[in-house]
Amino acid sequence: MELLDSNVDLKELQKLQGHADRVWGLAWNPAPHNCGGASAMLASCSGDKTLRIWQMGPTHRFDCSTILEDTHTRTVRSCAWSPCGKFLATASFDSTTAIWKYVGGDFECVATLEGHENEVKSVTWSSSGTFLATCSRDKTVWIWEVQPGDEYDCVAVLQGHSQDVKMVQWHPLVDVLVSVSYDNSIKVWAEDGDSDDWHCVQTLNEGSSGHASTVWSVAFNSSGDRMVTSSDDLTLKIWDTSSAISQTDTEGFASWRHLCTLSGYHGRTIFSAHWSSEGIIASGAGDDALCLFVEEKGNSIEEPSYRLLLKKEKAHDMDINSVRWNPKDQRILASASDDGTIKIWEVREIS
Repeated sequence: MELLDSNVDLKELQKLQGHADRVWGLAWNPAPHNCGGASAMLASCSGDKTLRIWQMGPTHRFDCSTILEDTHTRTVRSCAWSPCGKFLATASFDSTTAIWKYVGGDFECVATLEGHENEVKSVTWSSSGTFLATCSRDKTVWIWEVQPGDEYDCVAVLQGHSQDVKMVQWHPLVDVLVSVSYDNSIKVWAEDGDSDDWHCVQTLNEGSSGHASTVWSVAFNSSGDRMVTSSDDLTLKIWDTSSAISQTDTEGFASWRHLCTLSGYHGRTIFSAHWSSEGIIASGAGDDALCLFVEEKGNSIEEPSYRLLLKKEKAHDMDINSVRWNPKDQRILASASDDGTIKIWEVREIS
């Protein structure tokens, strides 16, 4: 990508308004053609208990096509599309996760996953579409197996965190799950091939060059050999996760390791980080700013390092809770904020 070596700007294309409270989460549909044929489709969830579906029209403007409401009774904290793009999962502070299915031009709630004792903070689908994971303030991570007929069976309740679990994310290529928590740790979970039991294969904490405060988010690059985490300690950390791809069994799980730490770029908690398929890391924080980082292409023998490509001050009027790259157009970034808006940005070269 040429952008990595030139001056760039982050241009605001559109501000999406409609939510009546803070916007917590965003998710781009990976296969929008399976949901009515829009070229781009974005889901947003909010403290107003609703979920909104935004579709890009022929003029490249986004409009709210659907409002999903009257299902959750409290804040909707997280949303995630299935790999096929036909299902949308929503995690709520009402302790449930709802599954929505696109049927005949509309979204129907086809399942409600119950079991967490209190607020569900995050939901994520595995790349195979076989599993769903949720996490909660009750300190647990639940793994659900997708069954025929829109049924979801809980196959594991993972207890390992000592505090609120903020986010869960599946590895993009293999069924390995990562959770991050208020207990400052990152945990890696995998299935034991022999017994089908899920267990923690690695914990990354301050002792392993991890974070010194709450870990808020986790994201992988598209090839799955790197992971980025963001924290209340005002840093982003990059991890080498390449061993997951070559892993054949969990008996001798080859450990992931810390590569580098990005600090000094945000002045308040970094709530979200996301990796584009072209290698740009976006971060959004409590300082209302967006940052973009790229890997320094230098001496390949040395450990990798990342540099700031751009910082957009006052990108929103309040905290930025989520940043997400559009998988269908890698120069398009969406951000969500406590100010109740979603913004669509384009990375552009400055000539």
